[in-house]
Amino acid sequence: MNDIAHNLAQVRDKISATAMSCGRASEDVTLLAVSKTKPASAVAEAIDAGQRVFGENYVQEGVDKIRHFQEIGIQGLEWHFIGPLQSNKSRLVAEHFDWCHTVDRLRIACRLSEQRPATLAPLNVLIQINISDEHSKSGIALAELDVLAAQVVELPGLCLRGLMAIPAPEKEYERQFAVAQQMAVAFEALKTRYPTVDTLSLGMTDDMAAAIAAGSTMVRIGTAIFGARDYTKN
Repeated sequence: MNDIAHNLAQVRDKISATAMSCGRASEDVTLLAVSKTKPASAVAEAIDAGQRVFGENYVQEGVDKIRHFQEIGIQGLEWHFIGPLQSNKSRLVAEHFDWCHTVDRLRIACRLSEQRPATLAPLNVLIQINISDEHSKSGIALAELDVLAAQVVELPGLCLRGLMAIPAPEKEYERQFAVAQQMAVAFEALKTRYPTVDTLSLGMTDDMAAAIAAGSTMVRIGTAIFGARDYTKN
């Protein structure tokens, strides 16, 4: 077993154990392997180990990988864009990715909807919440969610699937859980209004356990699978 396969197995085991410890089924939590800055060869190792859902932060890098695996005939992969999205890059996301986690304004949502090819299913989108109110982070305040959600669901090229957040780092589990629970409450409320909503993208390597306990349905794990990242390429 190679390192990536071994790491994936360990992460899956941790997700399963954490879910079971709080009365949830492991299948209720999707593992999104964050492959940003990693070469296609590393993604291929993860695919060989059974991983099919990948997240990318950089538009062109992600598109290059998507095209690579399409060209070599690998099917059944699901690609999520999870980075900040500039308007001039929205077309590439709309044309190539299956999901966008970082919708935080109506303008970008409209562009994604307009630019989504009619030959593809609507783009699955998550509204990003700036749950820790950090000036350096993208996302909207929870108070703005109802208005933006009502606008997004009207866009024909999009399918609103739920919420995403990147909380500020917290060392204490109790604090991690409290923040995650705020997201979970907003998610449950959104689910009651829109039948397509089923995804709460929350939790990374250091706060995954608290996120799952609070109700996250998708965790974004990179370093624990692929190792430390090399940012010199970007």
